[in-house]
Amino acid sequence: MDLKEKLISSFMAFEERVDVQATLHDIRTEALKNFENKGFPTKKEEAWKYTSLNAILKKDFSVFPKEESAVDFKDVKKYFLNDLDTYKVVFIDGVFSSFLSSTTHDGLDVCLMSSALTKPKYKMIIDTYFNQVAEKEESLTSLNTAFAYEGAYINIPKSKVADKPIEIIYFSTGNEAALMVQPRNLIIVGENAHVQITERHQSLNENPVLINSVTEIFAHKRAIVDFYKIQNDVQTATLIDNTYISQKQESIVSVHTFSFGGNITRNNLNFYHQGERIDSTLKGITIIGDKQHVDHYTLVHHAQPNCESHQNYKGIYGDNATGVFNGKIYVEKEAQKTDAFQQNNNILLSDKATINAKPQLEIFADDVKCSHGCTIGQLDENAMFYMQQRGIPKKEAKALLMYAFTSEVTSSIKIPELKNKIARIIATKLGVNMGFDL
Repeated sequence: MDLKEKLISSFMAFEERVDVQATLHDIRTEALKNFENKGFPTKKEEAWKYTSLNAILKKDFSVFPKEESAVDFKDVKKYFLNDLDTYKVVFIDGVFSSFLSSTTHDGLDVCLMSSALTKPKYKMIIDTYFNQVAEKEESLTSLNTAFAYEGAYINIPKSKVADKPIEIIYFSTGNEAALMVQPRNLIIVGENAHVQITERHQSLNENPVLINSVTEIFAHKRAIVDFYKIQNDVQTATLIDNTYISQKQESIVSVHTFSFGGNITRNNLNFYHQGERIDSTLKGITIIGDKQHVDHYTLVHHAQPNCESHQNYKGIYGDNATGVFNGKIYVEKEAQKTDAFQQNNNILLSDKATINAKPQLEIFADDVKCSHGCTIGQLDENAMFYMQQRGIPKKEAKALLMYAFTSEVTSSIKIPELKNKIARIIATKLGVNMGFDL
């Protein structure tokens, strides 16, 4: 039995296990039908032209963890922002860990999706947002809708400024020979509210794990959201990350994606504008080697006038690594005065490394300012020579140039402790000790 058949045949057992409400049963059933019709994406689809899941899908993944696993804080401490007091929401093999999570949230509405799905006060919110994302689902998001039960539910009330960042971390213990996990996060940021959130998926051993994650973010009028994804997993972990962001009038949302590890990483990042004077920022850094594969697929849908979007992705690829950047800006006829910028710059450190880049603009308005650019090249030999002439060893000179290459993205990180953590990860990936902060 292949993975698709296993998932479909497990659906009834899943619903019995989680005891879902009748309304969600209908949504889940419809989502499963969509997945059954479409199946897992293949390279025949334009959006997946450069990314194949075939080798991953041959593994015999468990679709439910057989038992709850415990993790000691000392074993996972390094994955948190330890220099900073944060609100923590932690899951182990898809199950909430009260031991590793924060117990109080100072006026913020933070709970589990499993709790929110069963409480009457959340019912209308959950049903509304699940239905909204269902309207634009691709097959893997449909699969998550059918099977998701656990994850973080975060509601920042109107005019509330979160006093410290929220960390969402999913640990995979590897106690199963191979495990598939489908977390779901719902983040609602009220009018004039402000929050900073980090998200990380981390395996704790080398057993294969397949994570099919969906995050929905709804930013209301004048809300400010800073969202950071840290992807630095082991090379037996595959992550398919689906993020849908809906913005209301004058809201500001930025998403930074840092892709440093894992086997296959696919980031589907979608922004939808539902008001005027919206600001959207999408930035990313990818540094990979060996046979790692990272695919960024972005969409910014400009549907209202006087809005801005800014995309800036940097990639460094060594050995036999493969990168993909497929960025799409869609401007409706009504979206006059749109200002949309997209830039993708890549460095290949090896003759065997590959980057496939496809920037796209679809513009139906006539009074806009839209631009895109893409570069692929090697390190500047003249700059390398100049630095070596001044006593900087070749390895360090090379690392400094790549460090500088990423600084345009890291400089916009608004959490100092996270900025330093990303700087240390980059230095480790480049094989040097920089000895200074970004």
